[in-house]
Amino acid sequence: MSSATMSEVKFALLSRYVRTSRGWAGVEPGLCLGMALAAQGQWDEAEAAFTAARELTPANEPANRARLGGMAGNALLAAGKAEAALALLDQAHGEALGAKDPRLAGEISIDRARALVALKRDGDAAAALATARANAADNGQGWLLSATLSRRQGKLAEAQQQIQVAAELLPLDPEVGLEAGVIAVLAGNDGAARRSWLSVIKAAPGSETARTAQSYLDQLGPDPAPSGR
Repeated sequence: MSSATMSEVKFALLSRYVRTSRGWAGVEPGLCLGMALAAQGQWDEAEAAFTAARELTPANEPANRARLGGMAGNALLAAGKAEAALALLDQAHGEALGAKDPRLAGEISIDRARALVALKRDGDAAAALATARANAADNGQGWLLSATLSRRQGKLAEAQQQIQVAAELLPLDPEVGLEAGVIAVLAGNDGAARRSWLSVIKAAPGSETARTAQSYLDQLGPDPAPSGR
C-alpha cells in the first residue's frame, strides 16, 4: 500500500472516530487530526477536523470552542476562502467574548482582519486591528498588520508608530524589518530603509523575505558615498 493510500486510510479511520465520539473523547483527536492536515497543507480537510472538534466541545467551554473555531477559520483563510473563513472567525470572536476572554478575542480579531483585508474591507479590518491592539497589546503580529494596513491607507505617521511597537515585540522577525523599510522609504528616510532591509538579509539569509529585501535595496540604489569633508 502506498504512503498516500495509507495516509488516506488513517485519515478515514480517525475521522470516523472523531465523528462518532462524544464530548471530550473526540475533541483531542480532532485537534490532532486538524493540526496534522494543516501541516500537510490540506486546508479544507483541516477545517473539517477543527470544526468537528469544536462541535464536540461542550457548550459550557466557550473559550475552547472559540480556539477551535479560530483554527478552522485560519485553515479556510489559508485555502483562499476568505468569506467562509470570516464567518467562522466572527463566530469564534463572539464565543471568546462570551467566555470573557478579551485576549483570545483580540487574537482572533487579528485573523478576522486578515480575512477582511482579503475581502477588500480595509475599514472593517482597521477596526478589527484596533480591537486586537487593545485586547492583545503584546501580540506583535497585530501591530505588524496594523502598520501594513496603515501604510496602504496612506497613514504613514500611524504606520511608523505601529511598526516601532512591532519591532519591540518581534525584534528578530524579518517581516517586521521588511515592512519597516517600506514605511521608511515612503517617509523619505532612505537610510533607515536601507538599514532595515540589510538587517532582514542578515537575519534570514536565503529566505524569500531576504530576496524581497534585496530587490528593494536594488531599486533604492547604492548607499551614497560619505562626504570627505
